[in-house]
Amino acid sequence: TEKVPRRIHLPVPRTSLIGREQELAAVQQLLLDPATRLVTLTGSGGSGKTRLALEVAGALAERFRGGVHFIALASINDPAMVPAAIAEAVGIRETGGRPVVELVKDHFRECSHSPVLLLLDNLEHLLPASSLVAGLLETSPALKVLVTSQAPLRVYGEYEFPVPPLPLPHQSHSFDVLTRNPAVALFAQRAAAVKPDFVLTADNAAGVAEICARVDGLPLAIELAAARVKMLPLGAILARLQSRLELLTTGARDVPERQRTLRNTIDWSYGLLSEGEQKLLRRLAVFWGGCTLEAAEAVCNTRQDLGSDIFDLMSSLLDKSLIQQRAQGDQEPRFAMLETIREYSLERLRDAGEEEATKRSHAAYCLVLAEEGIPELSEAERAAWLARCDLEHGNFRAALDWLFQTGNLDWAFRVCLALFRFWDMREHLTEGRARLENLLKLAGAGFGDERAKVCLFLGAITTAQGDFAAAAHFLEQSLWFYKDAGDQSGIAVSLNALAVTARDRGDYLTAQNYFEESLACWRILSDRVATARCLHNLANVAKVRGDYARARRAVLEAVEIFEELHDRSGIAWSLNQQGDIAREEGDVAASRAFYECALLAFREAGDRWGAARSLADLGSMACEQGDHSAAQAAYRESLEIFAAVGHRRGIARAWEGLACLALARGDAVRALSLAAAAAHLRQRIGAPLPPAEQSRLDQHLQLAWESLSHGEGKDAWAEGWEMSMEAAVQYSMQTESAMSGSLDQ
Repeated sequence: TEKVPRRIHLPVPRTSLIGREQELAAVQQLLLDPATRLVTLTGSGGSGKTRLALEVAGALAERFRGGVHFIALASINDPAMVPAAIAEAVGIRETGGRPVVELVKDHFRECSHSPVLLLLDNLEHLLPASSLVAGLLETSPALKVLVTSQAPLRVYGEYEFPVPPLPLPHQSHSFDVLTRNPAVALFAQRAAAVKPDFVLTADNAAGVAEICARVDGLPLAIELAAARVKMLPLGAILARLQSRLELLTTGARDVPERQRTLRNTIDWSYGLLSEGEQKLLRRLAVFWGGCTLEAAEAVCNTRQDLGSDIFDLMSSLLDKSLIQQRAQGDQEPRFAMLETIREYSLERLRDAGEEEATKRSHAAYCLVLAEEGIPELSEAERAAWLARCDLEHGNFRAALDWLFQTGNLDWAFRVCLALFRFWDMREHLTEGRARLENLLKLAGAGFGDERAKVCLFLGAITTAQGDFAAAAHFLEQSLWFYKDAGDQSGIAVSLNALAVTARDRGDYLTAQNYFEESLACWRILSDRVATARCLHNLANVAKVRGDYARARRAVLEAVEIFEELHDRSGIAWSLNQQGDIAREEGDVAASRAFYECALLAFREAGDRWGAARSLADLGSMACEQGDHSAAQAAYRESLEIFAAVGHRRGIARAWEGLACLALARGDAVRALSLAAAAAHLRQRIGAPLPPAEQSRLDQHLQLAWESLSHGEGKDAWAEGWEMSMEAAVQYSMQTESAMSGSLDQ
């Protein structure tokens, strides 16, 4: 059978789709029609547009061999950020200083050989971005776009597909007919979820049908009504619906009928709440991606005016299905709300005159969370902080959006500077760069000290992206700022960063000179930790330049300092560095011994990243010596560690090593597939190999290309490129005996 590449990036629905068979078939037919390029699912909030779109995209995934990409836009408030959101979703790295929109267009222009489906979810508040959608469609004939929005985009070639309410039941219908009605089925499903003993019967089916009809068959309204069976009988729900839906006749005429219906359904739920519950619900709307109970207390009850314990209030909102609980294993659960309810609650927040104060409290809370990662933390503490940042990513984005919009640059600088480690270590390089560059533009000539740090961090990010010209520009600015301020520590850091940039672009002499200058600064400052780390970096470039004597002196001095400071991780890195030097000099036995000692030291220090790096070095050495079994074991363990800590650059490095090992074993197809998986991962995170390392890898892979026909090599590369990261990790873990046909699984 023909192998189907897996480039499907869709969230997994948590419930089955009910009653959308006709719409599902119709939208699929539209997207498969060569004449249709853009389909917009329109309808009110809560009509099920996103759920239908996900079902369509999932069903058509195999037909779009170029990829299916989901871009969630609900947490973005600025249309100018839409290109960056698309770039991050499809794995485009920002480089060369070119506008992101041009990079996105280039990407789809280059992918014109295979059909691609882009799903843009919740575009109604970003309609100025419609011109971007039109531009992308003009760029590539292979691209199709599926949009969900409460309003059409109004661009040429758009096919608007209204998502209607579910078919309305009638209470006079027979029980058999009612059980097959999708609105009734949805009510029964959601009612049983909150009240397990609820069963649709001949006695209650007519009442359920009337409730579904009263809320116009809107899925969210049905779910909200069904949630009330936990506290109210069907008759009481009907009575309350009757009094609320009568208000529709006097509702605003400038909004769609379904939107008024849904608004009043939510208003009905809101009206059932106590004053304290109402305050809490509308204040919770400032959170993106949910919050913990602690966060709700910190942001929503700063004035201690809720009138009840927040735990009780949150429990009540949870019971009434106005918020949802998301389990986090043994950790504290998180709470979130449906997007339509959140939008409604935000309106209530504005009406109450509380938006400014609540968003400020939210930004303050995010600032505190971000700055918890500034101090030097243990590996376990750092991992916990990063995991928390992963959960709060949407909240950080919302807080920064608000800080930028309101011009609160003092806090914006603090949040951005605190989040640099998160953006760097979690490899959100494009996002971090965009935020920091925007900060510099808004700051103008002010914020001297902060600007120097921002330039320093931008230099680090752009170096990781391989944009060395931009990196040099930012770092030279940083150095100028620190020199102007007479900040010797800042000067030393900037010089070190300039050295790293020069090293990664292959200018080793310049790198060594910068490291020497930085080292002189650290010696004057008597900063022993920084001195040792700089010596370690200096040893690295001196080794590459063949100046082994200087490299050895530097690393031995670093060892002395690390031992003096009882820095076990530093000692381990120095041991590994000595292994590198011995390896370059051709002393295989000494090099292996140093690597093994470094691995043991890393493990004793609890430094998993360092252990993974030593294992990769041991794997490389074993591969060069023809000990393929030892190389396989070392690379696999290295990959396992990098995968466990979520370090994607490390994963790519392990795959590259395994590719060289596969080639040494004579498996050119596997070598190219693994190298392609690594290349694709690096492209997605925007972190290419430094030129010198890429050149060495290309030289190895040239043997693989030469041993295969053009078609065989191209197919092998495509196989690896199209694999998801999870599939590629699984593939690379397979043993020799399981390799045959593994990509078909």
